[in-house]
Amino acid sequence: MQRSGPLYTLLAGLALALIMLSLNATTGDVASSAPAPSSASSASSAPSPSSPPTAPPSQAPSTRGAPPDADYAGRTADGAASVAVALRKGKAIAYVCDGRTKEAWLRGDVRDDGTLRLTGDHGARLEATLRSTTISGDVELTGLRQPFQARKAVKPSGLYRTTASVRGARVVGGWIVLQGGAQVGIVSRDGEPSAAPPIDTGSGAVTVDGERLTALPIP
Repeated sequence: MQRSGPLYTLLAGLALALIMLSLNATTGDVASSAPAPSSASSASSAPSPSSPPTAPPSQAPSTRGAPPDADYAGRTADGAASVAVALRKGKAIAYVCDGRTKEAWLRGDVRDDGTLRLTGDHGARLEATLRSTTISGDVELTGLRQPFQARKAVKPSGLYRTTASVRGARVVGGWIVLQGGAQVGIVSRDGEPSAAPPIDTGSGAVTVDGERLTALPIP
């Protein structure tokens, strides 16, 4: 009985050692079977550097381009003269007259911003702005400057002109047909102006000094 004590102690020690070895082996297996963190997941977890903001695309200034062909007719603010403007392929031809002795033909370009600066004989000038249905600005004739407004003309309203030789004289006639049918015009014979006879707005026929002529819209 006295010898069994050390034997039990030795057996208990061996059993404890076996348990400890078993625990160490299990822990090692678990550690070796755990997957190592992948480079992809590491990369995805790392904060990505912020990219610089994208600048908005630059916008070129818009331009209108050549306005559509059209005629405009109206009067100066004081009613003393009539003004007609014909737009053709980005060009402008204007006629200003009082129906008696004062007149001027003016020409120029229509700018991309819709403004017109036309010039004519004897210092005549016209500066205006084109809008959707009107042309308004200032016109200078024989040194007098007046504001005016001309509205888009619907046929037979508009600007008419004729040139011919009548009885040896060079005849140039200009007519402004206003909305409502009123006509203002001058016929110049070798540079001498006078009130123009009315034209037939349907055919353009007009009689000057006994000769039948045809007044046509500005081509």
